[in-house]
Amino acid sequence: MLVDIGVNLSNPRFKDNVEQVLLDAQAAEVNRLILTGTSISETQAVIDLCDQYQAQFPSMLYATAGVHPHEASTFDNLTYSTLRELSQHPSIVAIGETGLDFNRNFSSKMSQEKAFESQIELAIDCQKPLFLHERDASQRQLDILKACRNNLPRAVIHCFTGSKKALFDYLDLDLYIGITGWICDERRGSDLQKIVKNIPLNRLMVETDAPYLIPRNMPSIPKNKLNQPAYLPYVIEGIANCRDETKDLIATATTATAEWFFDLKEID
Repeated sequence: MLVDIGVNLSNPRFKDNVEQVLLDAQAAEVNRLILTGTSISETQAVIDLCDQYQAQFPSMLYATAGVHPHEASTFDNLTYSTLRELSQHPSIVAIGETGLDFNRNFSSKMSQEKAFESQIELAIDCQKPLFLHERDASQRQLDILKACRNNLPRAVIHCFTGSKKALFDYLDLDLYIGITGWICDERRGSDLQKIVKNIPLNRLMVETDAPYLIPRNMPSIPKNKLNQPAYLPYVIEGIANCRDETKDLIATATTATAEWFFDLKEID
């Protein structure tokens, strides 16, 4: 049994196909999915998906509640109070996707930092783990996290693609690392392939970030290039090729870590 810790199931590309995506995931032994909330509307959308499919797929779907740094300019007091209310839903197992993205700056750096700090405050208050995004902002993100790390329950850097220095800095803060199909990309993933062996096995988790980042080590890549949770085993294969460990060991360990990290329990 595998846990995909990052799935954008509310993405329009999955519209009218959610049931089949979940059936395909089960067939690939991917039995638990964490659906990513990236705004108030998307957080509500992933909660609705959890509710909608709970009877058919019991305790398969969980979700995060958060505002992505790209959406940080919309964050205000009402956003915080709404996010706090949504975070109480039984399917919500983490706060985020939150963090900093200084690569494209869809929101100003000041807005991003304010929204990030507010969501850290929420995670501490409700004692839920943080689901973190970071791109081209590792030092500033580290500075903010260091100031509050002792009060945070747990945190994972989702879809890590950074440098060896950033990796070690995050590990020094006792953070967890999520790896996607980026590890399977012979064009862009070479640096990650060299350093993934440095992640302690008990700090490693796996994700597809579907529908993005389809693993390029698949024998046959679908023409629509639509990534889905059923392809998570290819991510594990990509990781195993870079570490002195078997696919079975990585699968077992990452599942156990994800179940503990997100405190995955059966939902009534």
